[in-house]
Amino acid sequence: MTKTALNSNHLPPLLRREFLHPRYWLTWLGFGLAALVTALPHRGQIAIGAGIGALGLRLARRRRHIVEVNIALCFPELNLLEQQALVRKTMRSVGISLIETARVWIWNPGALQARTTIHGIEHLHAAVAQGRGVILLGMHLSTLDFCGAALGSYIDLDVMYRANENPLLETIMTRGRMKNFPRAIERNDIRGVLQSLKQGRVVWYGADQDYGRKHSEFVPFFGVQAATITATSRFAQLTGAPVVVFSHYRRPGDDHYDVYLSTPLADFPSQHAIKDATRVNQIVETAVRIHPEQYWWVHRRFKTRPEGQPPVY
Repeated sequence: MTKTALNSNHLPPLLRREFLHPRYWLTWLGFGLAALVTALPHRGQIAIGAGIGALGLRLARRRRHIVEVNIALCFPELNLLEQQALVRKTMRSVGISLIETARVWIWNPGALQARTTIHGIEHLHAAVAQGRGVILLGMHLSTLDFCGAALGSYIDLDVMYRANENPLLETIMTRGRMKNFPRAIERNDIRGVLQSLKQGRVVWYGADQDYGRKHSEFVPFFGVQAATITATSRFAQLTGAPVVVFSHYRRPGDDHYDVYLSTPLADFPSQHAIKDATRVNQIVETAVRIHPEQYWWVHRRFKTRPEGQPPVY
């Protein structure tokens, strides 16, 4: 699959009459600040992102609480001081991620290649050559937007997204997605995913969030029963698409990024939804343990509890 050229004339316009309304002024201010920050040298961007993370540690108490609960549940082998240190590192990574994401939305994605090393791109090319589409099994590591855009500079891939309720912010995000990916599929559009796969396309799919009880099974994630979507194996069964694992990290020193693409998963899917969901969680857990501070622990991964169990957040 060759990389599709971008036609910037098709990007949705930002300067629209409705976006001049005062209710969007704060969004415009944030966009302007993000544009200024992401125009700085890389080290300056990282420093400001780290500062945002430190500020979030103090002020974003609800999100910090979610991180604290997740880390306490998933790393019981750590003592309290070690858990607190991981919370601080996680919030720092979240702050940096916000700047990285803004950089991807605003500036030319081609500039990301120099800071990214792709490992295993040959596995993805070989999977695409089978002509059945490819499920790029992803996870919500904090470098997702940056490294996803970097990979998108080498090969076309379709991505899943969740629409934002703020129309101006959604337009900004849509422009960013259109610059980096030929097609974006709303996360509830199952037909759109199947259509892309049947057309032989690569589709990024993240199965590591809590989507509720419907279409989920409770299987272990870091030893905790977690509602886990079973769509990954269903997509593979319906289309015959091979599944390639996509993981990505910010190197120590914050100056370079690594993207890893696996060989297609063997013996997947099986005929057992619970077995497949368990395997997906094990894959995600293995990837997270490499750099646990870079996982998106701000999500309520254990929001849905098994029957009879109390909430954890």
